[in-house]
Amino acid sequence: EVQLVESGGGLVQPGGSLRLSCAASGFTFSNYEMSWVRQAPGKGLEWVSDINGGGGSTSYASSVKGRFTISRDNANNTLYLQMNSLKPEDTAVYYCKNYGLDTRGQGTQVTVSS
Repeated sequence: EVQLVESGGGLVQPGGSLRLSCAASGFTFSNYEMSWVRQAPGKGLEWVSDINGGGGSTSYASSVKGRFTISRDNANNTLYLQMNSLKPEDTAVYYCKNYGLDTRGQGTQVTVSS
């Protein structure tokens, strides 16, 4: 069974940092590009970032470029999103997603507020 489980969300002040993790199982993790997407209250899903299977190629939405860093540990089947200089508009539920297998996790809430 393909499974993605996110963790690491929480409440943080503007300018703060969080590191999200996504534990993957049920498929050969290193064979797949992985992505982070988010959904803010009352809005649709927004693509945030993705990384290729080997970890050597990444891309970011313009709204997060320079502040967020995606990475992966293929030995431990884990995807990460380091989020720095957080802004209130980053408030959302964050999901890791495997587009190839059309699967995403249950999400982790990130709230940026003073």
